Amino acid sequence: MVVCYLGLGSNLGNRHKNIALAVSKIKELKRTQVIKISHLYETKPVGGPKGQGKFLNAALKIKTSLTPYKLLKALKKIERELGRSGTYIRWGPRVIDLDILFYADRFIKNKRLKIPHPKVFVREFVWRPLLEIL
Repeated sequence: MVVCYLGLGSNLGNRHKNIALAVSKIKELKRTQVIKISHLYETKPVGGPKGQGKFLNAALKIKTSLTPYKLLKALKKIERELGRSGTYIRWGPRVIDLDILFYADRFIKNKRLKIPHPKVFVREFVWRPLLEIL
């Protein structure tokens, strides 16, 4: 098993419930353990359409034996189960957003997946909860 860090965000509906449900579903993933969960951080949206609500953000430390691509597939499935639509507005409002921030010491850069997450070091709503659980 390898150590991974995930970012979570929500700014639609019951944000607390959305994050809690996502964490619960991640805990249910086969060959995956949640090790640590950050506090929730409320942040203003960065980019995207004007007028969207504030986000709640958190980070998770997990151990998994899923490959990066299988983990990504599982996270996208959880997003759909929680009501994230297939319609994509860049940096737009969302029920849930789940991102792989780090996957062990791997570097991956292609159309499907970028690890480490390209914005991890420049977005406070990503690095603040992450620093808490490192």
